[in-house]
Amino acid sequence: MNTIDLNGRCAVVTGGAQGFGRAITERFVASGAKVAIWDHDIALAEKTARDIGAAVTAVQVDVSDLAAVETARDTTLAALGRIDILVNNAGIAGVNKSVWDTDLDEWRKVLRINLDGPFICCKAVVPTMIAQNYGRIVNIASIAGKEGNPNAAHYSASKAGLIALTKSLGKELAAHEIAVNAVTPAAARTAIFDQMTQAHIDFMLSKIPKGRFVLVEELAAMVAWLASEDCAFSTGAVFDISGGRATY
Repeated sequence: MNTIDLNGRCAVVTGGAQGFGRAITERFVASGAKVAIWDHDIALAEKTARDIGAAVTAVQVDVSDLAAVETARDTTLAALGRIDILVNNAGIAGVNKSVWDTDLDEWRKVLRINLDGPFICCKAVVPTMIAQNYGRIVNIASIAGKEGNPNAAHYSASKAGLIALTKSLGKELAAHEIAVNAVTPAAARTAIFDQMTQAHIDFMLSKIPKGRFVLVEELAAMVAWLASEDCAFSTGAVFDISGGRATY
């Protein structure tokens, strides 16, 4: 593991109880940061916090609820004193169906968590970053947001929207010491696979030239650098980690 300096930094990782979010939290703590896990599953978040150690605080929140996110922000500020880093990781895959067979409520549910959630979290946290003249925001998008996956239009559209949100917010905050970037990973073997059909999992694997899924630790390493002071000039950018799948 390369050393990345996050000493003294305080981070929020949404959906931090498992999968990508847990790996990111572990890497941040190993790099010297304190982390607040924001997760709807408070029991799992508290277990993860206990497993990782005293540097981690668990906070229950629905990222699609502005009032709940504002309460989580205030709770985090009271516990940690500041928020230097925001990782918008919480997300769901949704049901694998064609566009014409996808229920409107299912479409809206995926967009609400995957796109409204990061917007709401940024809306709540950015003013505190502006006030302290420092911040790093990392949005966990997906290769699906670049290329679109069949039978996952809602997920693909949500991640494409998150890429656009990253670019817009990056420009808005460019005059501040706040970098906003996105990563576009290929799929990883996490609990999100439980929401997918085996055919869809096989399709995703077939598109990756490296012939395997990304490891959560590999994504966490990239996110840790994007969350550091070293990432000072890249903003509004999209960092690929798709095992060669992305063509742009």
